[in-house]
Formats: sequence, C-alpha cells, structure tokens
Amino acid sequence: LIMNINQNNTEDLATLVTPSSGNVYADLEFENPEEMLLKAQLVRLLSQAIKAKCLDRERAAAVLGIDRLKVSALLKGQFREYSLATLFKYLNAFDLDVEVNVKAKPEEQERSHTSIV
Repeated sequence: LIMNINQNNTEDLATLVTPSSGNVYADLEFENPEEMLLKAQLVRLLSQAIKAKCLDRERAAAVLGIDRLKVSALLKGQFREYSLATLFKYLNAFDLDVEVNVKAKPEEQERSHTSIV
C-alpha cells in the first residue's frame, strides 16, 4: 500500500496503523509467540557477539560447529528449528554466560511471561 502522506490524510493513516502488543509474533498470530520472541532476542545477541569478534559467517560457523549456510539462515531469522538450549549453547560458544532466573509473577501482572533481561 502506497500513500502520499500529508497534513490532509493523517487521520486516514491513523486508521491503517494497528497498535502492537509488544510481540510481533503474537500480533501475527504465530504459534508459541513468546518462544519465538525469545529466540529472536537470543539470535540478536548471537549476531552481536559475531560482529563484536569481527567474524565472517565461515568463521562463526566454525565456532558454532555448524555450516556457513545454517549460520546465514539463523541470522536471517530462520530459527524455528533451533531449541532454546541450542541457542544457549551457541551463545556459550562465544564466551557468553546464559542465566535463567525463575521468579513468581507480581500479583498485579495478569499472567506470567518469559523475557530476556
């Protein structure tokens, strides 16, 4: 959809915008949206670790013990097939500690959730 945005049609634009829940996977009705968001956040951290070490995909693949094509796919968002444990292991391979902190949800919070801090 292409729109010419000017002062006269800002009201029209407001009707086209849907507020996000904060989780794009939930908004798009993916199965297991919290897990998908968590995996996306872990892959983002992995991508940052690869960039911080100035590695190309071939060298990153060697560190992770997978082939370069899998690294490319993973960094392009194709992470559904990877378990959280595997993504944790990949982060560990880049000398990053992964800590899991489980706590009771606050009473005022409607439901419990999973997040990266």
